[in-house]
Amino acid sequence: MGTAKGWMAGLITALFLLSGCTAALIGGAAVGAGSGTYFYINGEMKTDYYHSFDAVWSATEKTVAEMRGLEVQPDKEIGKGKIIAVIEDEKVHIAVTYKAKNVTTVAIRVGLLGNRLSSQLIHDKIGDNLARR
Repeated sequence: MGTAKGWMAGLITALFLLSGCTAALIGGAAVGAGSGTYFYINGEMKTDYYHSFDAVWSATEKTVAEMRGLEVQPDKEIGKGKIIAVIEDEKVHIAVTYKAKNVTTVAIRVGLLGNRLSSQLIHDKIGDNLARR
């Protein structure tokens, strides 16, 4: 009887792992930062920067250039933009979105499934470029 309960608990755990819900439980931890709070959910790291959209866009472009991004594809519209590039042999998607006056959201996904450490590094460099302005 005990082994049946063990198997059932293992099966339920496996179901959660396969359904992707654990990304919100395991990878959804928030990390404090000077610009706000970083949220890492489903392979994408987001944060708000308390700067204008144009300032954040410029800092993001500068970051991609400093990191020697290849095959850079910027697409900027009014209040939103995205940059797709290859950095260190990984495809990087950066979305910059106007949220409010002097509040801009940046979402970064590195690779197909996401890479938390690499996303954090890019966010840190964007923050550094904003601080230097």
